Amino acid sequence: MRATLSSGKSIVIIPDVFDLTYVRNVGAAFGMFPGQQPLFMLMSVVFLIAIGVYWYRARPSEWPIVVALALVASGAAGNLIDRAFIGQVTDFFYFKLIDFPVFNVADMALVVGVGLLMIWILFGPQPENADGGS
Repeated sequence: MRATLSSGKSIVIIPDVFDLTYVRNVGAAFGMFPGQQPLFMLMSVVFLIAIGVYWYRARPSEWPIVVALALVASGAAGNLIDRAFIGQVTDFFYFKLIDFPVFNVADMALVVGVGLLMIWILFGPQPENADGGS
């Protein structure tokens, strides 16, 4: 994408619905807080370490948690790699039909992973009390 398009240019995939649009994002989600790359990189590293520590200690085996943590970790790592090596995140999916901000695969992984974790926390099986009380 970066090699074939200049910033802001698009390739129409489905007219008036979906385009591939090259956007250089130097901020967080939707371009918020531009210029805070060191903070975003630090947050990504902290999340990756936290996921690693949780994985090591809890050894999750329920597939929703395993998939959710893998998605969050891969999304954080993907955006971290972009920030570290090119100083910005490359966004390119644009749903023109609903005029949703341009995003990338790492963003999708993060959103789906966090959503899956939230659903699991709210509706998944409740842990049993270790003391046997109610």
